[in-house]
Amino acid sequence: MSKHNLKNVCHLQNWISESKFHQWLGLEVVSYEDGLLHVRLPFREEFFGTKEETNVHGGIISTLADATTCFVVMVETGNDVPNLNLYMDYLRMAPGNADLHAYAKVVKLGRTICVSEVQIKSADDRHIASGRSIIMNNAPSRSDIVGGGNN
Repeated sequence: MSKHNLKNVCHLQNWISESKFHQWLGLEVVSYEDGLLHVRLPFREEFFGTKEETNVHGGIISTLADATTCFVVMVETGNDVPNLNLYMDYLRMAPGNADLHAYAKVVKLGRTICVSEVQIKSADDRHIASGRSIIMNNAPSRSDIVGGGNN
């Protein structure tokens, strides 16, 4: 994929959707402008964190943060990159029955280690959580690490 195609939203959507998990989540690339990646997570009933169905489970929020902090580095490098650490600060509960939006950017793009940050916001633009990832650039392919694929 050429560097130009890496920045095209349609190509980015196809790329992020290569993961069956991302397909299940329903991740949607909204935009990529000036190094800022915007991804929408459409609400699903399975995301509720309580029997009262008032808020989204924190694990869903951290999953969105993980996916977008890795993906923004992938967009910048063209490499498949694993996350080494994900740090999360939960600022308020995410209301149920509403989409979540992630805004991720690269802070440091190194040859071996990259750092990216994300803000998770509600549909009404309330800041729900912030995350920071330490990501390995130029890692061996996943199939080399785990021994194949299509298991």
